Order: sequence, then C-alpha cells, then structure tokens
Amino acid sequence: MNSDVVGYIEDNEQRFLDELKRWVAIPSLSADPSHAQDVRRCGELIVEHMRDIGLRSELLETLGNPIAYGEWTASDDAPTLLIYGHYDVQPADPFELWDSPPFEATVRDGKIFGRGVVDDKGQVLMHLAALEAHLRVDGRLPLNVKVVIEGEEEIGSPSFEAFLEHNRRQLRSDVAVISDTAMFSEDVPSLTTSLRGIVHWEVRVDGPRSDVHSGAFGGIVRNPIEALAQMIAALKDANGRIAVPGFYDGVMALADEDRERLQGLSFDESAQAQALGVPQLSGESDRLPLERMWYRPTLECNGIWGGYQGPGSKTIVPAYACAKLSARLVAGQEPAAIKRSVEEFLVARAPLGVTLNVKSFSDVRAVRTSHDHPAVQAAARAVEAGFGKAPVFIGTGGTIGPVSSFDRILRLPQVLIGVGLPDDSIHAPNEKLNLRQFFAGIRTMAQFYDELAVALRR
Repeated sequence: MNSDVVGYIEDNEQRFLDELKRWVAIPSLSADPSHAQDVRRCGELIVEHMRDIGLRSELLETLGNPIAYGEWTASDDAPTLLIYGHYDVQPADPFELWDSPPFEATVRDGKIFGRGVVDDKGQVLMHLAALEAHLRVDGRLPLNVKVVIEGEEEIGSPSFEAFLEHNRRQLRSDVAVISDTAMFSEDVPSLTTSLRGIVHWEVRVDGPRSDVHSGAFGGIVRNPIEALAQMIAALKDANGRIAVPGFYDGVMALADEDRERLQGLSFDESAQAQALGVPQLSGESDRLPLERMWYRPTLECNGIWGGYQGPGSKTIVPAYACAKLSARLVAGQEPAAIKRSVEEFLVARAPLGVTLNVKSFSDVRAVRTSHDHPAVQAAARAVEAGFGKAPVFIGTGGTIGPVSSFDRILRLPQVLIGVGLPDDSIHAPNEKLNLRQFFAGIRTMAQFYDELAVALRR
C-alpha cells in the first residue's frame, strides 16, 4: 500500500469525519415529498465535494431525484471503474428512540451515530476520500473512474433504470463497485459476492358484498380471512420448504467449498434466536442457517389484515381479507416465472365462495459474482491491506435494486465492498458506523483502485 496515500488519509481523518457530519445534517428523505429540496441540496453538496477533490462533476436530472455524477479519466487504455452509492436516507422516526438527534451526527465510544452514517453516506464518502488521497498525493488516479450517487435507493430506485438506459454510453465501464453492504463481524473482514433478488404480491380475497352478521349468515358464507389463511398456510410444508411447483427451478446446490466456508464461520444459532427474541430459528431443516439466510430463496407473508380491528368484539363475517407477500430470490431464479408460479398456486387453492385478486410488483434478479473474478480477487487483496486480515466471502439476504440493474442493463460485473456491521441499526433508531470500519474502509478503497488497475490492465 502506498505509504504516502495512507499518511494522507490518516492526517485527514478528522476532516473526513467533519464532512460526513455535514452530509448527515441534510435530511435527504426520498420517501417524504416535503424533503424534496433537502434531497436535491444533498446531491448538490456531493457534486460540489467531487469538484473540490478534482473530479469533473455535475448533477444529472432523472424522472425523479437527481444523480450526483463525477468522473476522472486516466487514459483511453486504462480500465474503468464505476462507483455506485446513494445519498438518500430512510426516515428517522420514531425520534424519541434516538439517543442523540438523528441529523446531528454524534461521535461517542468510537462510533458515529446519525441517519445515513453507514447507509449510505459514510460508505460513499469512503470512496471520495480515497480518490482525494490519490489525487492529492499522486496528482492522478491509477484508472478511469465514474461515480454515480443516486437519490432514490431507499424508495426502490424508480428512476434509475431509465437513467441507465439513457446514459449507457456515458456509463460504459469494466466493473462496478458498490459499498452498501455489511461485513460478517468486526473481527471477520468479508466481501459480499451474492445478493438476493425480490418480487412482491398483494393478495385480496373478497367474500360478501359487505360485512355480515356472523349469527345470521355464519355457516353459509365463506369467511375471506379463513380462506386467505388457508391459502397462505399452503405455501410451505412442515419443514419450511416452499410448496409452490417450480419455485426452486434454477436454484443451484451449494458447492462443497462454500458449505465448508459457512461451517467455518462463527454462528451461534441459540444466541441468534435469543437476540431475535424467538424460541428457536426456523426454515428449511436440512440447510445451514447461513445458507438459508444468503443462498436459499424465501417466501414470506409481510402483512395480513381484514375484519374488525377495534376494541371489544364485533361478530361479523368480514367482506374481505388482504395480504402482502414477498419472495427473496437467488441466482438462477427468474422473477417473472416466480411471480407466475405463486399466482397460479394461489388461484388453484382459492376455495369456492370467494373471489381472489393477485397483483405482482418488482422484478429484481439476484446477482452472484465468482470469487475467482479478477476484480473480486483485487478487492480481497485490498480488504486485507486495509483491515490487516484476509476477508471471507459471504452472501447477503437483502436486495439492492441497482446491483441487478447494472447486471441486466450495463452487463457489468460487480464488487460489493461494504464495511458496515450487523449491529449498525440500519433503517432503525441510533444508526451508527464504527470509526475503525470507516477509516479502514478508506484505506481499503485507496488500495482497491491500485489493485484493480493492475488486475484489469488491458
């Protein structure tokens, strides 16, 4: 690792921290239309910052919130890296559960607390700080860089794919790096090489025209809540396996070396169950817990409602019942086929006496990058240099829509170098980022650019 670059990073740690505080102070809530100007203001601040460190930068308009874009060109024959992140954040409610104001980033006990410190402003700033260190010390970058920081990730990136389609030529690159994930633990540096995809459904079961008296009509009218509950219960068998025909089509068995890698990670099932407040973990009984969390698909009921919800009792057969379902997909599964299979399964099990309506949403494919890809190997060397220990390869159960978009539209291999930790309270009160992770992340990114320039040399 370039000692002068490392020295620059260490000399400027406090300034980087102050910059993060400045970003966090802007409540860039994409979900709340009343904060639209704050979202734009945050994008403008990042553009200004990129210009200050030496990138060509501008705010690019989309159908929704703007994208902060920056670039630096080393040479026509140098490899090109696309850096992705987002500057919008989740709402901070409930405010009373925060130990310090969510938009006044506070440092205590070696951590910085505030909305967006790890998701994703702090991880974006890691890249910009690493770019700055190279430019200030060397006067140049070792490769071409394009930076795309969007303002709608927390609401599903509704404008992002149209942006990619419109700017295909401008965004042409060799590989993308995304820092919006977590490491396995503070003492186990890791690289994420797989992300699950996602699809959603809304299910509505209609019965009588309106709520009816359960004494007068109970026994001759099918109860929509009962019908819906039976249909949802049929989605899985007693061992936690999804019973929808064709659901597992394309799902690859875990390789022996991957299973050994999982077994080598410290994972206490009882402790995890206790931390979650459940008697024990569940799911496919013949699969490892980490395998179920990272490399197996899921199908969940996210919400269900219908009938009387008020105090006391109201003896009715309700007019309707509704549910929201979602599936997390793994590599090899086709979202469109999964949507269709689940809908057909529900339709086939709708009992007589009710009317069923199923709507599907989202179409995010899972992404998995080979451990042997040169960019992933370059990232592994960079993580080892930044954190002092070789990383393990892990998956994540979550979904980052733009990762799938890069894969499908730009055909880009992707490296996921996130430095968050499982206890960072992402999307929750008291979101935090360990300062050790933050500063080691900056060093890691600085080394990654050097490693990648060599690994992808043309």
